[in-house]
Amino acid sequence: MAYFPENFVWGVSTSSYQIEGSVNADGRGKTIWDTFCENPQNIVDQSSGAVACEHYQRYPEDIRLMSELGAKAYRFSTAWSRVQPEGFGKVNQAGIDFYKRLVDSLLEHNIEPWLCLNHWDLPQGLENLGGWRNRETAFQFAEYAEIMGRNFGDRIPNFITHNEPNVVALLGHGWGRHAPGMQSAAAVMAVTHHLNLAHGLAVSKLRETVPDTKIGTVIVMHPVVDWENDPAGSARLDALSNRAFTDPALLGTYPQLLEAELAPFIQQGDLELIQQPLDFFGLNHYTTMRARSAQDTALGVEILQPPAEVPQTIKGWEINPEMLYQQLLELKNRYGNLPVYITESGCAAPDKLDSEGKVSDPERVAYFRDYLRAAARALEDGVNLKGYFAWSLMDNFEWAEGYTQRFGIVYVDFATQKRIPKDSFYSLKHIFQNNYL
Repeated sequence: MAYFPENFVWGVSTSSYQIEGSVNADGRGKTIWDTFCENPQNIVDQSSGAVACEHYQRYPEDIRLMSELGAKAYRFSTAWSRVQPEGFGKVNQAGIDFYKRLVDSLLEHNIEPWLCLNHWDLPQGLENLGGWRNRETAFQFAEYAEIMGRNFGDRIPNFITHNEPNVVALLGHGWGRHAPGMQSAAAVMAVTHHLNLAHGLAVSKLRETVPDTKIGTVIVMHPVVDWENDPAGSARLDALSNRAFTDPALLGTYPQLLEAELAPFIQQGDLELIQQPLDFFGLNHYTTMRARSAQDTALGVEILQPPAEVPQTIKGWEINPEMLYQQLLELKNRYGNLPVYITESGCAAPDKLDSEGKVSDPERVAYFRDYLRAAARALEDGVNLKGYFAWSLMDNFEWAEGYTQRFGIVYVDFATQKRIPKDSFYSLKHIFQNNYL
């Protein structure tokens, strides 16, 4: 049996573009993901987040589900283009008002709101000016952070700057599988540094605007395994994916392996701006990575699929809870034992409604239990782990995979928008309400 501390934070996570829908409602501006989805070749099922889960209209029902689950916290992202339709200039009050309604409803249900400012959906107006490749975008992001702090600082106890900026850099600008669909090493380096700079500037601005709130960032970290097969490729993948954002934010340095490539984009004083004191670190973790050097690609490295004999999800991600344990220990040892929250963890599974209208998802139930046991071991070994947020509350638009991959603990019938809690929902409900498994 695994036990968790009495004040352990149990929650669920979502993101704006994946669930909100209503992309043309109430003055929302266009984002890079709206644009990316206009090319049917970019999304597996030629879909988009235009409707998604209709959370913009149905959020009261979704919050009631969180309450039934026993979630103490909800990590969500705000769509920058709802607040500033172009990413700069005039504030759209209708967008602010929507998030105020959402936050007020969460508080009424005793669910703590964790607001993330950036979960990939950059306003297209900023992309037209160079997006994250443009240093000026970092300063626009700080302005957006100030707007959100001013409007929500009285009711948001935890602000997050970025969610998985490493994915924005690598998949969006290096491998081209995500918006804006670029394949350029120079773009990756520019975006990496400017996202880091944006983080530091936003933290500084939030400290000025809402000095009593807690502030952190969220990075997805997946240990690179089987280094012996390709040491050079493994080192490069590890630096690009696992170190290029954590090292500057927490140590004030970049990985030595990337210093020369990043140098053209770094100005004097930038690293001091980036390394702001943080109240917590958000770790997203799902799987492991294996590297293959690939000089014919923009980044010079690719991620390999795990061997067929390795346990994996239907998405092809290795199931290896031991690596979550190792990742948590490494965070403690490398960066100091600051408070850590697992802000995303979960798996895709072949979910289907049965004849009784229910959804059995034993793969996901087992995944959560095994990974939570690994988290409990890390707690016993001194890791300052404070909470766990399941990904995700409900099935949603899964980026380039469209609606072909289901990660939710609540099943969404996208034809009717009916929500149906899965077996994993009830399994987590027991854990959340009893603090052990």
